[in-house]
Amino acid sequence: MNDCIFCKIVNKQIPASIIYEDEDVLVFMDIGPIIKGHALVISKEHHGLVTETPNEILAKLHWVAKRVALAQMNELGADGVNIMQNNGAAAGQEVPHIHIHVIPRYASDGHHWNWNPKKYENIDEMNTLAEKLQKHL
Repeated sequence: MNDCIFCKIVNKQIPASIIYEDEDVLVFMDIGPIIKGHALVISKEHHGLVTETPNEILAKLHWVAKRVALAQMNELGADGVNIMQNNGAAAGQEVPHIHIHVIPRYASDGHHWNWNPKKYENIDEMNTLAEKLQKHL
C-alpha cells in the first residue's frame, strides 16, 4: 500500500532501526517504546488484520517474536517480555499492517497495564458465548 508507514519502512523509503530481516519478516525498534528496547515484528507483505494474514506468515511472525523476546532477555537483561498483537482500530491497532509488539519488561520498570477485568452475569452467559464461538470454529 502506498500510504502505509510500515510498507514504506519495508521499502526503505523511511528509515528505521532494523534488528532483523528475512524474506518475509522485518523487525525494527518502535520509535515510541513503552519500555526501551520495544520492537515491532511485521510482515514484509502488507496484510491489515491478523484475520487476513496467511497462516504461514502469522506463524513465522510469532516464531520471530519469540527470537526477539529471547534476545531482549539475553542481551538487554529483561526479566520478562510482553508479546502483543492489536487487531483492528477498536483493539488499539494504530497502523493497519499486521505487527506484533515485543516489549522487554523489568521488575522495576514501573509500567502497569490498565487491565480492568469484568465478570459475566452468571455461568450461563459465559456458556452461551462459548457455544456461539464453538459453532464458528
